[in-house]
Amino acid sequence: MGMPFELNTMIVTKGKEKRQKDNLFTLDKNGYRLYPIDIPVEVRHSRESDYHATAVIKKVEWENEKTTILYQLMALHSSN
Repeated sequence: MGMPFELNTMIVTKGKEKRQKDNLFTLDKNGYRLYPIDIPVEVRHSRESDYHATAVIKKVEWENEKTTILYQLMALHSSN
């Protein structure tokens, strides 16, 4: 039996994102996950935290039971 897919409609970073350049970041997640590409999605530190940014996912890669996404931050939102 293969590893199940999970559909994600927001990016949850848990502080593990890595800046590549300017507003481009990569994030590794365990397991195989589907993400919408080229449409704005919410970025949060955790699932329960306040919505703090909008990003557009540019690339999704699946390898070795992990998912790597490349995303571009479009807007930051203040938590006040």
